Amino acid sequence: MSGSKARTQAIERVTDHQPPATFFSLTDAPGEVFGFNVFTKAVMQKRLPKPIFKSVIATIEQSKPLDPAVADIVASAMKDWALEKGATHYAHVFYPLTGLTAEKHDSFFEPGDDGGSIAEFAGKTLTQGEPDASSFPNGGLRATFEARGYTGWDVTSPAYILENPNGNTLCIPTVFVSMTGEALDHKTPLLRSQQAMAAQAERVLKLFGHAKPGAVVSFAGAEQEYFLIDRSFVLARPDLLNSGRTLFGAKPPKGQEFDDHYFGAIPDRVLAYMLDCERELFKLGIPAKTRHNEVAPGQFEIAPMFERSNVATDHQQLLMVVLKKVAHLHGMECLFHEKPFEGINGSGKHVNFSLGNATEGNLLLPGDNPHDNAQFLVFCAAVIRSVHKFGGLLRASVASATNDHRLGANEAPPAIISIFLGDQLTDVFDQIAKGGATMSKDKGTIIIGADTLPVLPTDPGDRNRTSPFAFTGNRFEFRAPGSLQSIAGPMVTINTILAEALDHIATEIEASLDAGIGFDEAIQKILQAIITDHGAVVFNGDGYSDDWQVEAAARGLPNLRTTLDALPELVSPEALELFSHYGVFSDREMHSRYEIAMEQYALSIGVEARSTLEMATTVILPAAIRYQTELATNIASLKAIDVEADTTDLEGLSVHIKALRAGIAGLKGALAHDSATSTEEEAAHAGKELLPAMAAVRGPADELETLVADDLWPLPTYQEMLFIL
Repeated sequence: MSGSKARTQAIERVTDHQPPATFFSLTDAPGEVFGFNVFTKAVMQKRLPKPIFKSVIATIEQSKPLDPAVADIVASAMKDWALEKGATHYAHVFYPLTGLTAEKHDSFFEPGDDGGSIAEFAGKTLTQGEPDASSFPNGGLRATFEARGYTGWDVTSPAYILENPNGNTLCIPTVFVSMTGEALDHKTPLLRSQQAMAAQAERVLKLFGHAKPGAVVSFAGAEQEYFLIDRSFVLARPDLLNSGRTLFGAKPPKGQEFDDHYFGAIPDRVLAYMLDCERELFKLGIPAKTRHNEVAPGQFEIAPMFERSNVATDHQQLLMVVLKKVAHLHGMECLFHEKPFEGINGSGKHVNFSLGNATEGNLLLPGDNPHDNAQFLVFCAAVIRSVHKFGGLLRASVASATNDHRLGANEAPPAIISIFLGDQLTDVFDQIAKGGATMSKDKGTIIIGADTLPVLPTDPGDRNRTSPFAFTGNRFEFRAPGSLQSIAGPMVTINTILAEALDHIATEIEASLDAGIGFDEAIQKILQAIITDHGAVVFNGDGYSDDWQVEAAARGLPNLRTTLDALPELVSPEALELFSHYGVFSDREMHSRYEIAMEQYALSIGVEARSTLEMATTVILPAAIRYQTELATNIASLKAIDVEADTTDLEGLSVHIKALRAGIAGLKGALAHDSATSTEEEAAHAGKELLPAMAAVRGPADELETLVADDLWPLPTYQEMLFIL
């Protein structure tokens, strides 16, 4: 296949690619390496004195306060273990509001009096670090001259070893706060929200007669979608390098319309990559469970087992790091952008969540007869109330410039937040609304019609992939988060709004009991009130239909189509009161997050706009002009020898070149805008001026790709990037 020099070389590098020898020992069974590089409970039990071990486990499993006296002993044991693993440095790992992982590395070794070195790692070093707080997004919480910030050891998330061919590092998950204690990260509010939810959930459980319920925690399992393309193509595409998505690209002759990629046979090169990823993830204690081809060509998915939401969040961030790192070793690039290729499905991060404890198990497990399972119905009703009352906050928790490209399209949930319950639960709650539930729809069976095939049991309700918040048998699945984002934001919101709903339920039941109403009647009363007041959020139909947009408006459900529409929900009076009341965010912290989100939105689009202008001016327009000149020269030559020449192609080409020039001029003008006086104005300008200006450049550029001679077109095309792997 011919092409411009850079494009041709990129294709040649792909076709010449040799798969790397695996960098893992294949003699170890996957089960044997699981948690190999993690400071697990089993490791702690072997290395810590029994009282210290019990104290640490009480903090991890029962949410007991951390005893400061354990730090020195744990630090010594952790250091010895890390040194045995080949670690030379330790790093406090934290999760700032960049959406990425941050880490500060320090050496274990210090000069000794004898001219040698000694390994030092004290308890105070384990529990606290000090990175610069003003150099990370902080929304005004820290000025440049107020730089001090602290990391604090999160004992509930295990330390681990990060391997490198030249030396290993002990990584310690931490929170990151300002000198005033205000959260500058994702982990701190997640732990706060978990604590708030647990307190209210345990109140409800005590009302059900559980005198000493175990500590309730939220669990999460995030399905990660991603694209893989050869890294040579990325190096030939400035847009992918700068913004993670293609800002130009004509639709290929074949896309995803045949539905032949979904669950198809995994290509050998990709499978080798997946196997190496999984082995590395296993060593880090990350329970990768499922792998498969996704809908779009070049798109794949990995899904882990459920874990406590704090650990799941840390593991999810680490998973993305591993996927990126191993992709490079295989000569590929792993793309997490929600929409790296226009016209085919983008990538999400479906967050499955539940809540439970050691004594009661999963509190969202309905059992065979949900209508008789009052405890389940109460916790399910809490979800219904919280999603209806705070749907705008849920939408804001997944709002970003990148996620705007997929939300609301026929590939992801609509921007309207609703709940899918399925036929069985919808019927049960309908009965409750009418006076009381007396039966549940049974599970069915499928008789396929061939005697050699088994009879298949079916669930009492189907699934609905168009719903943003769907019950899937023993958990809810929040399908709106984007593939780039941390799951901490959605989980903070889910935990906090559940805390409010469970608080409301416990308070109402207690009031009914104080008024002499029996417990069963009190449960029926609160369930009936919730489904009557908040049942409008339940929708089992097609979320992609135009009719749903109309119906949702009639139900009073907000339709926050863009990030600019959604972000103000963060600083609404209701949101500020909610987060402040449950100790998750102060008003200052919420306003800072709003400022950061607006700033990130404007910055992301600004980078894309500048990249669009640069590529259009220096790459695409010159290629089009070269071809225009070539065509004009050929036509002139034919006319010189009295041969009739067809000028149709030249005329069409010239029209699109003219449109491209006009688009470039318009984008230059939009980028020259400098009159914004606030973050909100800058974000509004990015969304309302820069995005349309970029589209006006892309339109004629993509048309030119279909007209310019292939040997002159400079950029790797969609059909090359998506299908040559």
